[in-house]
Amino acid sequence: MTITPQRTRSTKLPSILAGLALAGLTLLTYTQTWVNSTVTSPSGGTVRVVADGSAAAPALSALALAGLALFGAITIAGPVFRVILGVLEILLGGSVALSAILAVSDPIGAAAHAITKVTGVDGDSSVRDIVQSHSMTAWPWVALLAGVAMAALGVAVILTSKRWPASTRRYQAVRLVDENGTTDPVVAWDTLSTGADPTARREDDPSDNR
Repeated sequence: MTITPQRTRSTKLPSILAGLALAGLTLLTYTQTWVNSTVTSPSGGTVRVVADGSAAAPALSALALAGLALFGAITIAGPVFRVILGVLEILLGGSVALSAILAVSDPIGAAAHAITKVTGVDGDSSVRDIVQSHSMTAWPWVALLAGVAMAALGVAVILTSKRWPASTRRYQAVRLVDENGTTDPVVAWDTLSTGADPTARREDDPSDNR
């Protein structure tokens, strides 16, 4: 029946596009603001410190790029390697989700690097002492959802990839022969080794009208 191939093709393309989109979304969250905090400056007064994803969850960049590379490779991978890549996608999604959970559970700790960079105050307890207030944006939650979706997509790849259509094409070998169809390649090679031109027409060749 032709219904099954059509379904497997429609599963393959959306899976690849979804994987690329989720990796891109993860990379986007890496560049956005995660934590806004107001801290006491050592020089007096207060200062507002903004911590983006690169400070709050620095691993997201590498994880997102790995996700992009994974779904680039999966387009040409065979059934066995697609399963392996599906497992790797689950691990990548879990790592993205874990990074977001750590930031959500401890916003001050996630912003500590940015606070130290602005104020010069270092040390976990010292940083926490100068924080007057803080708030978290929605981007850590977006990263968390992206990580969960990546893990779910990895499971879907494992379950469906064996029914995907073949990604490679087979080609038959092409052999060049003499136009009159009588020249054997081995004979032509032997003739060439003696110094003669195997492509030259023979005098007794009936196809030669000269």
